[in-house]
Amino acid sequence: MAKPKRIYLAGPEVFFPAEEHQAIVAEKKRLLQEVGFEGVDPLDTALTFSDDEAKPDRGHHIYQANRELMDSCDAIIANLTPFRGISADPGTVFEIGYMIGQGKPAFGFTLDSQHYRERAGATERDKLGHTIEDFGMSDNLMIEGGINDSGGQLFVADQQGEHRFFSAKLFRLCVQALAHA
Repeated sequence: MAKPKRIYLAGPEVFFPAEEHQAIVAEKKRLLQEVGFEGVDPLDTALTFSDDEAKPDRGHHIYQANRELMDSCDAIIANLTPFRGISADPGTVFEIGYMIGQGKPAFGFTLDSQHYRERAGATERDKLGHTIEDFGMSDNLMIEGGINDSGGQLFVADQQGEHRFFSAKLFRLCVQALAHA
């Protein structure tokens, strides 16, 4: 496998206030640049919308722009820290699957050291009687399985990071693993 050059940066950070988002992305890009990679953030687009453009149309344009960014990248590093629930941001999970579907390696990190089942209540069934998977994995087995099959790796924090959703130390582990892939 040729050494990846452009790395797509997936995660819930796109929903953070602008200053917070920019600070985290700047650090990610700096850490990638140290090993000769270029970080590509989902907001690295020049999208503009007219006032009369319908919200669904805006959403489709964002989707298309992000697909084009992913197509231009060689690998993905995804923040899989649970966001708005017990699991990773669903858009981030889609982006991982999209990249893996193209045969590109996926790496990820999470700042939540609990296994998926623990976050789901540590029981065999939820309140509706549906089973809760118990494979000792950080998130749904398809996410972690896909990352591993792509040649990537998921890193789980053993301590809190400098931000609830970011740890430079954990991100650096992803970068180092990618550099040696």
